[in-house]
Amino acid sequence: MLGKIVLEEAYERPGMQQKSQHEASLYIAPGDRDRYMRQINDIHDERLRLSNEHGIGYTVVSLTVPGIQGITNKAEAEKTATETNNWVAGQIKDHRDRLGAFACLSMHDPVQAGVELRRCVNELGFHGALLCDFQHAGPNGETYLFYDQPQYDAFWKVLIDLDVPLYIHPAAPADVIYEKLYRERSYLIGPPLSFANGVNLHTLGLITNGVFDRFPTAKVIIGHDGEHIPFDFWRINHWFKDVKKPIAQQAGDVMCKKSIYDYFKENIWITTSGHFSTRTLKYVVDEIGADRVLFSVDYPYEKIEDGCGWWDNEAKVIREAVGGVDAYRRIGRDNAKRLLKLGEFHDSDAPAA
Repeated sequence: MLGKIVLEEAYERPGMQQKSQHEASLYIAPGDRDRYMRQINDIHDERLRLSNEHGIGYTVVSLTVPGIQGITNKAEAEKTATETNNWVAGQIKDHRDRLGAFACLSMHDPVQAGVELRRCVNELGFHGALLCDFQHAGPNGETYLFYDQPQYDAFWKVLIDLDVPLYIHPAAPADVIYEKLYRERSYLIGPPLSFANGVNLHTLGLITNGVFDRFPTAKVIIGHDGEHIPFDFWRINHWFKDVKKPIAQQAGDVMCKKSIYDYFKENIWITTSGHFSTRTLKYVVDEIGADRVLFSVDYPYEKIEDGCGWWDNEAKVIREAVGGVDAYRRIGRDNAKRLLKLGEFHDSDAPAA
């Protein structure tokens, strides 16, 4: 399929070689690290060559893990976010038919985050923001700032005013979470378990703490076929409805107003990033519909050749799994085109088959 859109695609800032080597030691097999180190620092050379070879029409890039959320000092985080956004805007400016970006933001101050997001969307032409898990704060980084709390309503208000999505992306466990849970289980860090645990906690927190009830047009994207949540829909919904909401009512608290299915059909999109399984995709589409799913790769942690090879080489089987060629095209391109409000881009109107 030509004209595919991908939107969980990472880059690193210049001068971060040591950090990139650390990330490679966690997430990349030893024999593949030279490729990763080359690709994470490239925006528009090899990335666009591979896109041409594998039918990607438009790529939305974002700062790699842990992003600005790993910077505990408020002033440093805000300064680094602004500098990074300006830098990546310069990198993509001559390739806007092929490349876009998500803003990185400091979330120490929700008001400042909203101001920077507004600048990035209105002045730099970015498509929204990508945040890594939660914001680390405090002298030792052990204060965790989650965006499901009322003080972040100022940020959510800007997000819905701009009508852009927020991508919530995982990051490696650190501080007390690492010490207590993962130090003795280090091979579960990343895609095997910790990434999903971090993002699904935050996503379900947004739901249960009423963010989508207060901001019913808010748009959130999560990757990796939903970070394990879709496979627990029935059980989560049963416990929300039959157990937790009555407990909340007895305590005088207000929990989410709708079912978990409603929020995933109205507020949340899921990408295929790093999860190239047709059977899994079929399950997710059966649960929430093809309109809520977006193709992505997770480059360079995953290879464009693998993600696009799955989507293109298994096209017939995937089309049957998701409900036909129209659904296949929507997942591969049109859902993201609509969500990101894209105009024409490279191969934007190419046929799906």
